[in-house]
Amino acid sequence: MKKGVSFLVTVAFMALASFLASAYDPSPLEDTCVAVDEPKNAGISIVTNDLIAIFSTSLFIDMEKTLLGCHWLDYEPNGQNPPHFHPRASEIFIVLEGTLLVGFITSNPEHRFISKVLNKGDVFVFPFSLIHFQVNIGHTNAVAIAVFNSQNPGVITIASSIFGSNPPINPDFLARAFQLDKRVVEYLQARF
Repeated sequence: MKKGVSFLVTVAFMALASFLASAYDPSPLEDTCVAVDEPKNAGISIVTNDLIAIFSTSLFIDMEKTLLGCHWLDYEPNGQNPPHFHPRASEIFIVLEGTLLVGFITSNPEHRFISKVLNKGDVFVFPFSLIHFQVNIGHTNAVAIAVFNSQNPGVITIASSIFGSNPPINPDFLARAFQLDKRVVEYLQARF
């Protein structure tokens, strides 16, 4: 009898605990809110000389406690971070040096392309799980920091995921999906 009661208490506890567990980040209520076009009129002022101090060594040491992820990005002239998305995070992108063209595409049904040229000290937000990219359009190297609202944002690069999958996706299917000649799809698959 005691064994049966013990079992029922254990099952009840597990059922209650499963309602309290959450294995994902909550989704935002809206995809994007496109704000002020000209950052000088945004009411936010960032002194770029102090920006490095904000991201000091002590911040990186304590990163485990903050539930944030942070990446340092270096771009050569014409260097790029190809179209990709982070399935578990939004991204705050801060340019420390150089000039970068950044952009993202909104979700269905609009697929609106939003882009901006960023210079030293500019900040841009890539919304949760939307396809985005960065390209160094300047003549010098560019440096940026990407801060994620997750320690494990994940990354899925679009082209290599589709054309470099293992095993490969049927080229007939991809040719129809992208409205391409099958030979073009096979060429792209061979590159990845």
